[in-house]
Amino acid sequence: MATGTAAKSLAKPQPAEYWFATREPLVSLVFLAPLLLLYEAGVLLFGGPAPETIRNGADYWMRGWLAQAGLTGEWPLPALVVGVLLVWHLIGKYAWRVSAETLLGMFAESLLFAFVLVVLGQIQGVAFNRMEANLGLAAGLKSISAPVITYTGAGLYEEVLFRLCLLPAAYLLFRGVQLSKGWSAGLAVVATSLLFAAAHYVGGDAYELTLFSFTFRTLAGLFFAGLFVVRGFGITVGCHAAYDLLVGMLLVPAV
Repeated sequence: MATGTAAKSLAKPQPAEYWFATREPLVSLVFLAPLLLLYEAGVLLFGGPAPETIRNGADYWMRGWLAQAGLTGEWPLPALVVGVLLVWHLIGKYAWRVSAETLLGMFAESLLFAFVLVVLGQIQGVAFNRMEANLGLAAGLKSISAPVITYTGAGLYEEVLFRLCLLPAAYLLFRGVQLSKGWSAGLAVVATSLLFAAAHYVGGDAYELTLFSFTFRTLAGLFFAGLFVVRGFGITVGCHAAYDLLVGMLLVPAV
């Protein structure tokens, strides 16, 4: 009986094990591998001779930075993402195992948090509409239509840039000026969330800047940053991609 119970516990992750497993780099890599392949293959398939026209902004910027370092082509950036997660896994000395139940749970969590963010956006929309009506202001949201591939890339590479890279860098920067761990973490989250929001208004395909959109994108940045800290990189990317697809295809412009 004891042996059977032990076998079951090994086959199916327990709640505490699942909570920590979702934040392991290898698990995030396996969870996100189909998303990464779908995006990169989609860009090559639908982008034709000008793939940059459907690349996400964060993806485009990071490829430009790599090109300045002499790394050109389609695959250096995704290879770098894979490499960072594998190095992180090795340094952290995590176990080399990935459970199907864990991946399924991460998918469910991604959808759940995406719906939470959709609800928050709708609540903010109602609040802003009422405020603008009371103040007699005329406002509207810019309506856009973008390929599914672009939304997928936004969820992936915006999280690579703003959460996987800039959030830890900002934390170390604030710690370097002798701020406490709590203040450093809080300021890093706020600063990168503001950068995340502002980045959507830079470049040739920039969104129209409105108080509503900037406020919501900052809120979304705070949401994603908190999710990254508490639930890990994989679920954060899954949530962001699911949100962009839900909102971009059905409701209002995605973040």
